[in-house]
Amino acid sequence: MAIRIVRLGTSRAAGEGTRIGTVRRPPRGVPKAEFASRDWYDVWFPNLAPSLETMKQAQAARTPAQWNAFVRKYKAEMAAPDASHAIELLAKLSHHSDFSVGCYCEDESHCHRSILRELLRGKGAKFAACASED
Repeated sequence: MAIRIVRLGTSRAAGEGTRIGTVRRPPRGVPKAEFASRDWYDVWFPNLAPSLETMKQAQAARTPAQWNAFVRKYKAEMAAPDASHAIELLAKLSHHSDFSVGCYCEDESHCHRSILRELLRGKGAKFAACASED
């Protein structure tokens, strides 16, 4: 039982479980009925996505200082009660079921899912044993 951090739209790993999309918007040009079958996500959970303003800040970040400003702002958003409770819930569930959370970004190191991984780890989440994920 564990969480995997994934890039949405990529092929699913064996045992990945339910795929949760922590993105602000659904994939463009994909009918809602095909989100899961096309490996986007099974459940859309924008509660853990950066706000639109914060997402734009991340996309515009070109320097380490700009990226760090995004990280601080996203962490502040995730410290709000609803997001914090959701992170804690997912961390607890990771000890009892397999699932994945993800985003569209190609480079996890420059994506909110890298910070989400850190926040989940801080709440005691159990991650899948895979070299590319831990």
